[in-house]
Amino acid sequence: MRERWRLIIDEPLDGALNMALDRAAQIARERGAAPPTLRLYRWARPTVSLGRFQSEDELDVNAVERLGCDVVRRHTGGRGVLHDDELTYSVAATVDDGIPRGVAASYRHLCAALAAAYRLLGVPAGLLERDAPAAGSAACYLAQTRADLAVDGRKLSGSAQVWSGDCVLQHGSFTRTRDVVREAEAFSLGAEDAERLAGYTSTLASILGRVPEFGEIAEAVREGFERTLDIDLELSGWTLLEAVDAQASAGDCSVHRA
Repeated sequence: MRERWRLIIDEPLDGALNMALDRAAQIARERGAAPPTLRLYRWARPTVSLGRFQSEDELDVNAVERLGCDVVRRHTGGRGVLHDDELTYSVAATVDDGIPRGVAASYRHLCAALAAAYRLLGVPAGLLERDAPAAGSAACYLAQTRADLAVDGRKLSGSAQVWSGDCVLQHGSFTRTRDVVREAEAFSLGAEDAERLAGYTSTLASILGRVPEFGEIAEAVREGFERTLDIDLELSGWTLLEAVDAQASAGDCSVHRA
């Protein structure tokens, strides 16, 4: 029998609340208080998310304020990401839900479902075969890892994760379009790094020649996960406990508000 997972599709929300809800889903799943969850969501304003251990000093605060971006901190690791014109996904699931134990194996398992979603959209994405760190840069999209999906070697999306006991939280983005100038300014990238950012990355629009609707992306993600992980996704919502926990902890995720 196929396992049933919860599917949550949120309206655009404040960035700090988005991060708090992802963490609340992980806590609830770890405690057995909620089912395994695939969440799809958007951002109310352009928002920079910093990795769990990343210094705020790596951002140009004046530029962030000028650009009207919020800044939040993720519970996952990695480098900074500017979230704007994208559909973001998160997964909260345990080893008992079929997630392989360990970072590398779990990335491969979940990224296979992401790659299937991209293929359903007409994008031949696959996992990168090697790491290519971007020394000295705070921007995630200047680095390439084997947890990233790419087309012709150009990074399409990255993922970040954190484990709590036997439960993993992984999240990442389906980027429709990218404002390279804004991203370069937020992360204080020089001209050379800004050019590399443009050359190293791809978006759905740049590959497809059109900007796919959010609903189209969401349906591809749903089908990609169901096919690849052999699960059934049931549209649902947050439990009261998750909602209360997220509201209470959202302030801890906020670094700067525009």
